[in-house]
Amino acid sequence: MNERLEKAEEEIAHLRRAVDDLSEVITGQSREIDLLTRRVRLLMERAAEAEAEASGTIPLADQKPPHW
Repeated sequence: MNERLEKAEEEIAHLRRAVDDLSEVITGQSREIDLLTRRVRLLMERAAEAEAEASGTIPLADQKPPHW
């Protein structure tokens, strides 16, 4: 019985470590996704500004479709 308990405690310790490791990975990925989202937004704004300057009209991405 004691051996089974020790084995279960050891497995729980390994699982806790795995959960902590995965939590760190998720936190890092969340930060990276936030950073990339901001960068994409800035690039889209720059592209829209460049399109507006080149054509003098509203960028296509900001125009409503003709059926609206």
